[in-house]
Amino acid sequence: MVRSLWTAAAGMTSQQTNVDTISNNLANVNTTGYKMETTHFKSLLYQQLQAKTTSANGETKPVNAQVGLGSRVSAVTSQYVQGSVNKTDSDTDFAIVGNGFFGVVGEDGQTYYTRNGNFGFSIATEGYMLCTSEGLPVLSSDGNELVLGPEYDPTKITVDGDGNLLYPSEENNNNPTAIGLKIGLFQFANPAGLDKTGDSLLMETEASGIALNEDIDEVGKKSTLKQGYLEASNVNVATEMVNLITAQRAYELCSKAITTSDTMMEQANNLKR
Repeated sequence: MVRSLWTAAAGMTSQQTNVDTISNNLANVNTTGYKMETTHFKSLLYQQLQAKTTSANGETKPVNAQVGLGSRVSAVTSQYVQGSVNKTDSDTDFAIVGNGFFGVVGEDGQTYYTRNGNFGFSIATEGYMLCTSEGLPVLSSDGNELVLGPEYDPTKITVDGDGNLLYPSEENNNNPTAIGLKIGLFQFANPAGLDKTGDSLLMETEASGIALNEDIDEVGKKSTLKQGYLEASNVNVATEMVNLITAQRAYELCSKAITTSDTMMEQANNLKR
């Protein structure tokens, strides 16, 4: 009887994590570049009550008697599926179409990666620097901070699909040319292995593999940039609500199993000889 209590309690703990994950998805439904997370489960150990070669009468039988001990969370993985690309009113907003990530320099000096392309130009010591909405420098394709010289007007900068920065010439404003700077795009062999650190930033891990620079490294398919667009979250609210109801019902069933086991134990304790 105690086995049923622990088994149901393990199920309640697993479903609570599932609800936490779904709640986080719903909370980030409007977060730019957010990727939905999915909770995965696995069964716990099984106890063998009776071997398959014996029975109560000593006869052989083809199956044994095993009882499971519940479930636990095996992983919470991010689903890196392309989100919808929405047009904005800013020329410094960029959406990635493909598997790439932007590289940014964190406050601790380490390199982080993000799908949030809500950027802007800030005044730097040598001109203008492309940075995130939090002021973190955006990396160029050569791995350095992307800084424009003071001779350029940031409002006239355009970006092509490969990430090259273009600037109109004095002779022909309708035919901008590349100025030798390019927004860096990076890919990972296993993006689900990236660590989420908050503020839409991701950190490279051994599970994700090293960052592959799309400009110099061999990747399966290169990404493209769309200027004046942002990638929306790929969370499907209808799907998440269905998953939330399913998790709630599973939690209630496990709770009912505990109540039933407690009632049966109470009846057993009240038996009179």
